[in-house]
Amino acid sequence: MVKFSKELEAQLIPEWKDAFVNYWQLKKQVKKIKLARVHNKQNPDAARDFGVSVFDPVRLVTKKISDKLFNFDKKSEIIQVNSKIMEDGEEEEIFETELAQLFSAEDEVRVFFEGLDEELNKVNQFYKTKETEFTERGEILNKQLQILLDLKQILNDRRWKNSGSRHNVPSVPSSWSSSPRNSDCSSECLAESNTTPTEITQRGEAIAALEKNGVNFINGATRGKTKKGKPKVAMRIDIPNTTPTRTITAVTSMLWEDLVNNPKKEGPGEFINRKKIQCAEKMIRGAFVELYRGLGLLRTYSSLNMVAFTKILKKFDKVSNQQASASYLKAVKRSHFISSDKVVKLMDEVESIFTKHFASNDKKKAMKFLRPQQNKDSHMLTFFVGLFTGCFVSLFSVYAILAHLSGIFSPTTERDYLETVYPVFSVFALLSLHLFMYGCNLFMWKNTRINYNFIFEFQPSTALKYRDAFLICTTFMTAVVGAMVVHLILRANGFSSQVDAIPGIFLLFSIALLICPFDIFYRPTRYCFIRVIRNIVCSPLYKVLMVDFFMADQLTSQIPLLRHMESTACYFLAGSFRTHHYETCRTGRLFRELLYVISFLPYYWRAMQCARRWFDECDVNHLANMGKYVSAMVAAGARITYSNNPGNHLWFYMVVITSVVATVYQLYWDFVMDWGLFNPKSKNLWLRDDLILKNKSIYYASIILNAVLRVAWVETVMGFQRIPDVESRLLDFLLASLEVIRRGHWNFYRIENEHLNNVGKYRAVKAVPLPFRETDSDG
Repeated sequence: MVKFSKELEAQLIPEWKDAFVNYWQLKKQVKKIKLARVHNKQNPDAARDFGVSVFDPVRLVTKKISDKLFNFDKKSEIIQVNSKIMEDGEEEEIFETELAQLFSAEDEVRVFFEGLDEELNKVNQFYKTKETEFTERGEILNKQLQILLDLKQILNDRRWKNSGSRHNVPSVPSSWSSSPRNSDCSSECLAESNTTPTEITQRGEAIAALEKNGVNFINGATRGKTKKGKPKVAMRIDIPNTTPTRTITAVTSMLWEDLVNNPKKEGPGEFINRKKIQCAEKMIRGAFVELYRGLGLLRTYSSLNMVAFTKILKKFDKVSNQQASASYLKAVKRSHFISSDKVVKLMDEVESIFTKHFASNDKKKAMKFLRPQQNKDSHMLTFFVGLFTGCFVSLFSVYAILAHLSGIFSPTTERDYLETVYPVFSVFALLSLHLFMYGCNLFMWKNTRINYNFIFEFQPSTALKYRDAFLICTTFMTAVVGAMVVHLILRANGFSSQVDAIPGIFLLFSIALLICPFDIFYRPTRYCFIRVIRNIVCSPLYKVLMVDFFMADQLTSQIPLLRHMESTACYFLAGSFRTHHYETCRTGRLFRELLYVISFLPYYWRAMQCARRWFDECDVNHLANMGKYVSAMVAAGARITYSNNPGNHLWFYMVVITSVVATVYQLYWDFVMDWGLFNPKSKNLWLRDDLILKNKSIYYASIILNAVLRVAWVETVMGFQRIPDVESRLLDFLLASLEVIRRGHWNFYRIENEHLNNVGKYRAVKAVPLPFRETDSDG
């Protein structure tokens, strides 16, 4: 039977952990009471055992009277609930326990009930705060939904009139709901034709309904006052940009505001854009889903805390041989977090609204959005991971034996083989290693209850799990080594000219699998990856999300992979696999320029993301972060220039200086900003106050390891050693692998720090931006 403490730790909401009952601390206090009781029994002359002492018959009588009172469930001498009037006039219920005479002299019992009162007041207050927050959010969403329905009615009327006078246009359905992953809210204006005065008059009646909700389309200014005497304010559709470019959004916003501010240009219905309304509906639908999720979390919070209070009081009764739990639990049940039914009613209301307006009255369809079912882990995944791991080990052993027997690394054949095989297969090897490290990250995040799906805004039903990541990397590595074995066997049998195309075919097959539109081999993950890469490449045009800059950081550790991809593309496009003229892709000005570009690109993308975040958030820390990537670009440029001029001492000193500056900058940012460590005021020496891993030595070891691998990565690209091609290639691959390992190691602490920031702000539900917002006017 699982202990409740472990069950509570497994079920509580990680971001709200500090707001839950501190069951573990109360349990320690109960243990102290038990130890004190044992000590008092062993020393009856030195202490009193809750009034049970042969030397104190008076207290014995008191105990019997108290027991009798407890048996009749009288609580007056156990707990007294006081209501205190706050300064703002609101009544706040504060729980204070007044101990009976038989407990008054027991310090451990007094401390226990003081802690219990404190925990009860904490839980009650947190519940009230969150309940108020979700209730207000629900009211705002109801208003947003009403505005949306009125706008859709206007568009329906307009399209209906157009279909009768000019051409047939199908009516707008009640819901344009589609999968959030496949939807793109790019703002596009519909082609409009001239509007007659009669149609304008008819649409004016529909617009009047919007004005009841505070929407005003007259010159973007106030028009009159509401019934409560407050000035009316203009409303506009303001769709925050997550996927379209800021440029497109800025242009369409200008067009939108121009239409609002100049209503005489066109009819009032002309600027009601179908695409904007469609995007607004998807945003409101997502906001309802998040509201429902938050309400569910709050209900779970209430039930878990109730069980925690019940369990700890039963433990106290067992230790004290009293029946104090009955009186206290009555007070707990009367408290707001148990007695209030607002959350349940609001959940029912959200279900009803969502079913009616976003699921075409299909309750089953609505529940798929509101309560998405996570796919259960299959044992088949574990089986295939083990199977492909065994296949990879076996094939790699075969490859090593065949490579030794065929002498492919001899001076006469090594260049052809290295130019043919190394760039392509090293790409897949580094990619598979990165996936393996990511799988390790997912495993650790899951075990430490870090909510990475919430941080990355992944859909729990389609998000990659650690077994999936391991399956992908083992499958790829088995296929890669298998292709290497086939290539080696055919090459040894005299098919050199033909089989050199195998690496290119394998690469094309992998690209085709990545963009495959069929729902096979983790399509949601593949498309998410493509979308994130698009956002990175087009920086700073896209709004930067957590997953975007996290992936861009991964690319800064995969510069060798990008270089190999460039050389592979050149190798096959130039037809070198047939002619074996490798100098085409190894020498010349174009190659050197591409080498610079590829070395700069990941740092450039990351710097542009920092610039965009500074533009959006006006936080100077993003500019400082951008400086880190600029220093890395300068260091990379110096290293490449020195590799092209190895005898130039000036460039040697430039490499040393720029690399040291960039490395120190990066280490500071790793430890202080990304990991949140090196806090001189922390209760944990040079770490941070909150640590997820219990063993502090792991953090110190990680600091040293990260520093060593950072320095090793700097040495990899200097290329000072003069060694043969084979050893040079193997050394480059080894050091590139170490950088990938360092990045995977960095990933855990980066997301741990992000998770702790969410915990500090009790942020467990995503704040979905809403499309309609009020804009104050001076008119």
